[in-house]
Amino acid sequence: MNRTQPPDSPWYEDMGPGSGGLEPRAWYAESDAGRMSLNGEWRFRLSPGAASRDESFARPGFDASGWGTVGVPGHWVLQGAGGAPAYTNVVYPFPVDPPRVPTANPTGDHLRTFDLPAGWPGDGDVVLRFDGVESCARVWLNGRELGDFKGSRLPHEFSVGALLRAEGNVLAVRVHQWSSGSYLEDQDQWWLPGIFRDVTLLERPRGAPRDFFVHAGYDHRDGSGTLRVECAGAEGRVLVPELGVDVAAGEAVTVAVEPWTAETPRLYDGELVTSGERIGLRVGFRTVVVEDGLIKVNGRRVLFRGVNRHEFHPETGRAVDAATMRRDLVLMKQHNVNAVRTSHYPPHPAFLDLCDELGLWVIDECDLETHGFSGLEWRGNPVDDERWTPALLDRAARMVERDKNHASVIIWSLGNECGTGRGLSAMAAWIRRRDPGRLLHYEGDPSCRDVDLYSRMYPTHAEVELIGRRAEEPWGDAESDARRRAMPFVLCEYAHAMGNGPGGLSAYQRLFERYERCQGGFVWEWIDHGLAHPEHGFAYGGDFGEELHDANFVCDGLLFPDRTPSPGLIEYKKVVEPVRIEPVSGTGTVRITNGYDFTGPAHLEFTWAHEVDGVPVASGALTVPDVAPGASAQVPLPMDGVGVWTVRAVLARDTAWGARGHVVAWGQAETGAAVVPAAAVGARPERGEGLITLGPGVFDAVTGVPVRLGAVPVEGLRLDVWRAPTDNDNGAAWLPDERYGALWRESGLHRMRHRVDAVEVGEDTVVVRTRVAPAGVGLGLRTAYRWTADGERLGLTVSVVPEGEWRVPLPRLGIRFGLPAAYGGARWFGGGPGEAYPDTRAASVLGRWRMSVDAMQTPYVRPQENGARADVRWAELTDGGGAGLRAEGGEPFWFTARRWTSEQLDAAEHRPGLRAGGTVWVNLDHAVQGIGSRSCGPGVLPEHRLDARAAEFSFVFTPLG
Repeated sequence: MNRTQPPDSPWYEDMGPGSGGLEPRAWYAESDAGRMSLNGEWRFRLSPGAASRDESFARPGFDASGWGTVGVPGHWVLQGAGGAPAYTNVVYPFPVDPPRVPTANPTGDHLRTFDLPAGWPGDGDVVLRFDGVESCARVWLNGRELGDFKGSRLPHEFSVGALLRAEGNVLAVRVHQWSSGSYLEDQDQWWLPGIFRDVTLLERPRGAPRDFFVHAGYDHRDGSGTLRVECAGAEGRVLVPELGVDVAAGEAVTVAVEPWTAETPRLYDGELVTSGERIGLRVGFRTVVVEDGLIKVNGRRVLFRGVNRHEFHPETGRAVDAATMRRDLVLMKQHNVNAVRTSHYPPHPAFLDLCDELGLWVIDECDLETHGFSGLEWRGNPVDDERWTPALLDRAARMVERDKNHASVIIWSLGNECGTGRGLSAMAAWIRRRDPGRLLHYEGDPSCRDVDLYSRMYPTHAEVELIGRRAEEPWGDAESDARRRAMPFVLCEYAHAMGNGPGGLSAYQRLFERYERCQGGFVWEWIDHGLAHPEHGFAYGGDFGEELHDANFVCDGLLFPDRTPSPGLIEYKKVVEPVRIEPVSGTGTVRITNGYDFTGPAHLEFTWAHEVDGVPVASGALTVPDVAPGASAQVPLPMDGVGVWTVRAVLARDTAWGARGHVVAWGQAETGAAVVPAAAVGARPERGEGLITLGPGVFDAVTGVPVRLGAVPVEGLRLDVWRAPTDNDNGAAWLPDERYGALWRESGLHRMRHRVDAVEVGEDTVVVRTRVAPAGVGLGLRTAYRWTADGERLGLTVSVVPEGEWRVPLPRLGIRFGLPAAYGGARWFGGGPGEAYPDTRAASVLGRWRMSVDAMQTPYVRPQENGARADVRWAELTDGGGAGLRAEGGEPFWFTARRWTSEQLDAAEHRPGLRAGGTVWVNLDHAVQGIGSRSCGPGVLPEHRLDARAAEFSFVFTPLG
């Protein structure tokens, strides 16, 4: 391949894709040809720069006994072999001077010595395959240079049969951290050099195909599938015994089949048989088109309930093993995810085999992003510079050729955040010629000239509604605007899952279901990229001393780094559940709506349960008719009396991703008004030396603050409006409006002062009048605490009146107090089991819950507000012997308990920085601010803003034990 590089520059600054390699071809796992893994322990030497011309390590007989070792697949910076990870979102961590890279270019020399299996090489060739190396590699075998390559997340192969010997083969690989290819791989992730995917020797017997292409379409009108398998470089036959297919390669055959969909991933086992090799096929019949302005698969509109997925493991980085890949996909299926965008590069090829098997729609994205040029107004952007076009075309071809035989892949994506340019158009044209049977995606060009669908990132709910109505703001000339307006619409990224959140998922989903043009979206993203760290627990940008970094913006997933589902994933599962179960007011029935695109509910069993105050009363099975996709049926419930009825849809049998009984969807209906506690009145206050006693309550006579409720010491009960800002509260720097974290601090809400104006002891009340306000501003909250009691219970009514011009909402509005550390057991009747906030409460199940205060905490990588429980009627905090305190609300409230204050939570940068003290701090909130998705998207919707206005709320406290 011709090189395109400045004079006298090294090969790794060449703009081309590489030299010496073979043409790309399909990846497959099943073959009777020989295969030898070269994964394992390799000898390794790290140099600080790439300028050295010393290639003696690649010569036979070189003594590497003094070198260290690294594991392959792996990243040397994660194995203690030198260097460190670095995280940037957009900016390049080196001067932008394409295609030049720094002289300080960490270079890893790798050596692997191996013997061949008996009989190798046989009658044919052997191919050496690299599935992923960051960022470029130069390769020698037995002292002979094979070539070099770039394209970190793409396969590269070399013909090596003539160079192999039975014993003592030496494979040498030089890897540079930076290359011209780095300008094409600015993909919002850790920069992690190394050989991070498999290295394999593949026998290519004489008579084996060079490549093959499985075409398997489905005609939904007559239920037939048409199979044709192109076989390049060999004669062969295609066998699919289950279908009675035995035809010559290249010949089309049409038979009755069951189609492949993400809901019914029907695969037929087959073989491509040639004189030199038998290759296993897994054929899924499906057809994808844009028709009537909609993406249709097998004749039906599909709705993507998707996630973006970077490859990541907290200990091994992008070196992800097969078990972890399967675990990811099982978790997706268990949480009602039906689609994956492989952001922002093709994944390990085995991942797509699993998508075929388990059933997920896939947008397969090319290994291409040049986002760092955006800060230069896209000057010098490689995708609009024809010198880079060969590299772009090479990347497109390596993706398409590798992954073309996967039924799950229905859309090719040209890349991510590359601006616009001629190179993208060249890629699109090549892909359309090679594979016209799939759709094309790219988000960054509003003209949509090269694609089949209109894609956006993080539009507001209001804009999505306009797009759904095909009434969005015009763009460009009338012809291109009309073309785009006729396209289906997908949110390739939305609902930024950074820290606590994302909020607003339900509102998006209602739009997707209301407007057929809106065909769903892909949450950003699947997993937090927190790297395991001995001091920080999980590290993020800046924790490795990076000059440039984007802090914890790399921790923005629905899974925590250890792959524990976050509350965001639990919420997403509920929001996108494929069966809607909703009470029909006043009818004693529930409406069951089938949200599947292709199937009915026959694979599900439905159950009902009745509880009163969270205590089970009755349960049974529910008979639900076969409901067609998109249709609904009303089903009666035995709703006698008051309480909560819960209907669940569960798997009726074991599947590849879930056991029988796994909950797919649920809904609740509540009858009768919430029980309001009886007023605690009648007791008279009594003054003592410095104290006031009212029923079970003892107050400081000067401040009016309770110091004891029965035998329970109470500390610092007061109005509270502060929370440790979430990542979404803090917002993104490029989104200046509604960055509430900064606005709250500017208003001083994190340092409120409490002035006591009066402690009034009445005939049967104690009233404490205060003003709660920050220093330095003219804002305040005039607050009155009205205490009453009977013999055993203490009542509190809090009245709040804002003063001044409040231009920001409140983080929360309620009371906070401390209890001794012994009271670390929590029990409540309300929403649970996990946290919820006004716009993240769809998954909150009304019931009776019990857990420790420690278990109530949500372990966000960067500590922030968390752990609130919604719609709580009563809550108890107790010690191991049952002693403690019970709080009942005059109306449902928000309940939070933790072993540190909001101020301590706010100050911590990592989880280990939080230290449990001697107090359990309890928040009982009348209202809390919503969450939104402002870390990279829309803020809190108006209906979830907590604006400062007059409010009154009440509680009744009962000492326990």
